[in-house]
Amino acid sequence: MALIFLNKISIKKQYLFAVSAITAVAVICFLFSAYITPEVVAFMLLVALSVIAMFFDIFPVLLSAVLSALLWDFFFLHPRFNLQVGTVEDRIMLSMYFIIAMLNAVLTFKIRRIEKAARRKEEKIQILKLYDTLLNSLSHEFRTPLAAIIGATDNLLAKSHELSDEDRQSLISEISIASLRLNQQVENLLNMSRLESGFLQLKKDWCNLNELAGDVLLRIRDQLRDHIVRNNVEESLPLFRLDYGLMEQVLYNLVHNGIRHTPKNSVITIDAKCDGDLLLITVEDNGNGFPEHEISKVFEKFYYPENSATAGSGLGLSIVKGFVEAHNGSIKLINTEKGGARFTIALPVEKFYFSQTDYNYAANFIN
Repeated sequence: MALIFLNKISIKKQYLFAVSAITAVAVICFLFSAYITPEVVAFMLLVALSVIAMFFDIFPVLLSAVLSALLWDFFFLHPRFNLQVGTVEDRIMLSMYFIIAMLNAVLTFKIRRIEKAARRKEEKIQILKLYDTLLNSLSHEFRTPLAAIIGATDNLLAKSHELSDEDRQSLISEISIASLRLNQQVENLLNMSRLESGFLQLKKDWCNLNELAGDVLLRIRDQLRDHIVRNNVEESLPLFRLDYGLMEQVLYNLVHNGIRHTPKNSVITIDAKCDGDLLLITVEDNGNGFPEHEISKVFEKFYYPENSATAGSGLGLSIVKGFVEAHNGSIKLINTEKGGARFTIALPVEKFYFSQTDYNYAANFIN
């Protein structure tokens, strides 16, 4: 319905209607600003933005998100009638509002694009099911970090004079972790969109696999409070021609999956070896493994293990499979003899052995 409505409105009118709607909500809120708080105004603007995102194109929606943040800052945050933000708490609240507004706009647009692509393929029944499944599977993943951001922000605002520096830093850390979790879900959606569109193009270059694994551990370090992740990739491995960004996401999703589905204090190990023209990468844990009847389903979109203690979008492993197959490789899952899970990736690759002479030459050249 939204797509039919969108096709009847020119892009210029979309900009006009979107800006007018946000401005109208801001004016109404300003007239009643003596009776409502800035937080209530923020929620009303977000509701208006959500409605706009259901019907209009991405750029009018993004403009509305930016405009709503500026209007909220200018008319409702102290000091009023300028773009300066008085307190650290207000700056954090404004930043979080802007992030949530932009995520809301982009996510709604991406979901609508998926629906439109499916209609073009005349798979109406399948896309409706996919749409419902997407919303249901992502509801918890977005609700939890958003609740953490709002809760931490509310504490910073309501108890700003009572909080110690340590408590304040802890709340800011919670906001940061929740924001990263939101960003990961958006990345999963964007990656799945790239795979579904068929326009995924590899950007291969010579990669050091040890450095790649190290970057993944650095990226995921904030989630390693209750787990141990070991990088056992040898430094003596040759360089491999890979798409660094895609393979980093593959390793990240596998390690992240292990962290989510293994008990506390479990060990997750990243290893790699070269077998002829094949690069074999394994990510193994010492958790409880997968039920045998689920192993063949774990790489399906939106599939989530039965009786799992944590919820998720069900996109991570399907993205892993898609990125690996884009390299003409394969991935296999088995349960180890000790009960844990082992993912094995096999990639046909070009390799280059970087000798000590090459290393010294490169070091001298850089110096």
